[in-house]
Amino acid sequence: MQIRVAVTGAKGRMGSTVVDAVTNADDMDVVARLDAGDAITAEILAGAQVAVDFSTPAVTETNVHALLDAGAHVVVGTTGWDDDAYARVRDHARETGLSVLIAPNFSMSAVLAMTFAQIAAPYFESAEVIEMHHPDKVDAPSGTAAATARRIARAREDAGLGPLPDATETDPAGTRGGRVDGIPVHAVRLRGLTASEEILLGNPGEQLVIRTDAFDRASFMPGVLLGIRRVADRPGLTIGLDRLLGL
Repeated sequence: MQIRVAVTGAKGRMGSTVVDAVTNADDMDVVARLDAGDAITAEILAGAQVAVDFSTPAVTETNVHALLDAGAHVVVGTTGWDDDAYARVRDHARETGLSVLIAPNFSMSAVLAMTFAQIAAPYFESAEVIEMHHPDKVDAPSGTAAATARRIARAREDAGLGPLPDATETDPAGTRGGRVDGIPVHAVRLRGLTASEEILLGNPGEQLVIRTDAFDRASFMPGVLLGIRRVADRPGLTIGLDRLLGL
């Protein structure tokens, strides 16, 4: 049975790649392509069972609520979410009886890197995250880096570890990066990059580096297609592709 799919942000870099991937999948059909300024209604979605949102952080939550109201399950790759936004979507999904998957990254290597970092975090004194993207990316830090830092922080807290060691007293230019749940996160924007992340974990005399590189947006498509196929299996809100992979 074919899965009918709508794509919002269909003219963007990721959205157009999603359209191509869905078109080439044997078990899916693209039935609606929406972009900035297009109304989101049940009629416009043309019977789509699942909608994929790769729009922008400024509009993604609005899109998700409209897509739920239009009767579609939603797979979201747009970043920039906070706890309040997650809560609103969780409540709306419950009210409609539909499902939403929001994933900070659909790359298998990135999902595994986050999981490896969470496993390793309790065994290291220091941890920092460096994310590297193309200069056209509009948000920083990346959703992947923020999610990685939160998972590291949660693992450290569960292990009873205290604050990271850092004797810095002055940093007027902010060169130590931002902090996400106490974990330093550094954002690089460089022409030629697609998406990369390094997770640095250190102890006296040793360092563990976990790195993931996406050289092409095609690397995200197996995860997106998995999300489309399985989003309806998990009622309500699911955060992270790792939940679908059983990690």
